[in-house]
Amino acid sequence: MHDLMNDLATSVASEFFVRLDTKNEKNIRNEMLEKYHHMSFVCDEYVAYKNFEAFKSAKSLRTFLATHVGVVDTWQKSYLSNKILTDLLPRLSLLRVLSLSNFLIREVPEFIFTLRYLRYLNLSRTRITHLPENVCNLYNLETLIVFGCRYLAKLPNTLTKLKNIRHLDIRDTPFLHQMPSGIGELKSLQTLSKIIIGVESGFEIAKLKDFNNLSGKVSIMGLDKVKNTSDARVANFSQKILTEFEVIWSDELDGSRNEILEKEVLNELKPCNDKLTQLKIMLYGGLEFPNWVGSPSFLHLKHVSLSDCKRCTTLPSLGQLSSLKELFIEGLDGVEVVGLALFGNGGAFPSLETLTFVSMLGWKKWSTNSGVVFPCVKHLLINDCPNLVEVTLASLPSLNVLKVNSCPSLVEVMIEALPSLNVLELTECDSGVLRRLIQVASAITKLSIEDISGLSDAMWRGVIQYLGAVKELWIWNCNELSYLWESDEAASKALVKLRELRVGVCDNLVSLAEKKEGQYCKSNLLTSLRMLELHRCENLADCSVPDNIELLIVSSCTSITALPTLGKKLKSFYIHGCNKLMERELGGKNISKVLEYVHISEWANMKSIIEVNHLVHLTDLKIEDCESLESFPYNELSKLTLLKNLEIINCPSMDACFPCGVWPPNMCSLKIGKLKKPISEWGTQNFPSSLVELRLYDGEDGVSSCTQISNLLPSSLTFLDIIGGNWKHFQWDCLITSRPSRLRNVVF
Repeated sequence: MHDLMNDLATSVASEFFVRLDTKNEKNIRNEMLEKYHHMSFVCDEYVAYKNFEAFKSAKSLRTFLATHVGVVDTWQKSYLSNKILTDLLPRLSLLRVLSLSNFLIREVPEFIFTLRYLRYLNLSRTRITHLPENVCNLYNLETLIVFGCRYLAKLPNTLTKLKNIRHLDIRDTPFLHQMPSGIGELKSLQTLSKIIIGVESGFEIAKLKDFNNLSGKVSIMGLDKVKNTSDARVANFSQKILTEFEVIWSDELDGSRNEILEKEVLNELKPCNDKLTQLKIMLYGGLEFPNWVGSPSFLHLKHVSLSDCKRCTTLPSLGQLSSLKELFIEGLDGVEVVGLALFGNGGAFPSLETLTFVSMLGWKKWSTNSGVVFPCVKHLLINDCPNLVEVTLASLPSLNVLKVNSCPSLVEVMIEALPSLNVLELTECDSGVLRRLIQVASAITKLSIEDISGLSDAMWRGVIQYLGAVKELWIWNCNELSYLWESDEAASKALVKLRELRVGVCDNLVSLAEKKEGQYCKSNLLTSLRMLELHRCENLADCSVPDNIELLIVSSCTSITALPTLGKKLKSFYIHGCNKLMERELGGKNISKVLEYVHISEWANMKSIIEVNHLVHLTDLKIEDCESLESFPYNELSKLTLLKNLEIINCPSMDACFPCGVWPPNMCSLKIGKLKKPISEWGTQNFPSSLVELRLYDGEDGVSSCTQISNLLPSSLTFLDIIGGNWKHFQWDCLITSRPSRLRNVVF
């Protein structure tokens, strides 16, 4: 529907509106531009001037709007050509709407101060550190957005000159600690998303009484500076139609804080309940919450977050919030029991889907009443609650994901049933918790356990019989385990659906199976298993691999002496840091013909790789840090037509004839160097035209001049990285002038 409405609006306004994208940027004619009033474009990572040059003649343009597709992460930035800021935008003097959101801009461009008709300015998620005073000369400005400007530390002192301002969005600006004096005069504000309470000459909460139109999202910081309940009452929040409300005190919980006053202040900040959907309370210093927090009158409240209210000894009654979907409770160290006070009488949390408890240092017991509680909860997370001992809950019929982390004291878990549980993750817990949860959850498809105390071989065998539905099994840092199962046959009968097994940092694990059964056919072992990872199990000496394995990862298992037999269905093979492997040769007819990915590193005894020409499906081949490797079938590389990525690094004993100019015909990326043959002696290599990325690794006595590598740079190259080498007297100008025309990135 959104796309249809967008198409309709674009069609109606097509005479005055243009949307610039890769499909139409070449078809825009100069004679058409003068009539356009509105222009938008989707930001790529790099926004080049040439795409906009024609808009110099669009002097009637009112809108210049940068848009983004999908959700943009905070780390993602776009780069705007400086010429757009200096040559194009200053010509568009009639602009009413300007958005430079998410561009890597560190200063507000000077031309903006001349746009006297500007009504909407969006500089969100840029890297500006301050808004210059000249911004306040934009007398027609109605909307100013600096949301997500994480380096912004100062607003202009003369902000009050913006008499027409209606919307000021300054959320997510962690370095902005003070409001400009006089901001209370901007009584027409409808949006003031962040309010910082000050002392003496700072902003006073009582001044909000005149903000009769304030609505939407509001965050109030510094509430510990409010010294009179009457000031909070005068602010008149009960008449403000808010959708999201966040109240924050100070993280300094010292003797100057008055818990009675803070409760009274919070009580006076009760917002209008008509449209509130989200409530966050942080660093509150009261002993308990006022009654309005959790009042059933908030019919639309969906998200509640209580964080670091360390003096609170009881939770508010939130169970009767009919629309609540997400509840997050963190750092309420004074709460010892979660029970009736939270749930209220009768059924509770009828709509709740996600429940999270984090860092509840004083929490000891959790129990529910006899009514229907949590009928819709799908995700439950309990993290870092070191003193939690007992959890007694009724059935959780909808629970899909349960994560319990860093609760070492938890020993008593009584949950009637978990019929819908698919994902169970336990970290730093007692083995009894694992056993009890497994017994009431028959539908688990992913089980992840880490650092489980008391998990002996006998205890684990009692657990494994309940894992018939498990498809993914992660076992990490369980040092009391010597074996995962009694025999391969027993494992095949219990783990009938297991597709992925990852085992890591189990120091005492010596073998997957305790008993070896030579008569049991290997093809019948764990027939569903497709992926096996073994990582840093330092005493693991034996490893059998089922025939159906497609992905095998063995890393830092320093006691393994023999490579497991590789099945005919193996597609990906990774082996790293197994320095006791005795095999000296890899390859030939004994290796799977369907291999697509091979990564070998730190295999100290390997001397040769043989016969790779039958690996017609291979796309990635990586060989690193194999100091004894001498023989490599480089003359067969041309047969590997699907190989895209090739890495051969730090193999100092490799045949001095390599490289010799024979390469996979469709190779796109090559990372190579620190071989017996130095780069300076390679000569012409006849790289394929498909090569776009080249990384060269060299020693201190290696390449020292441009001529030694210029013959290595094919015309198709776009990325060059040179690591190591003797660059002290390197002629950089030579490389710049001789580089391929497509080369965009050069790194040394």
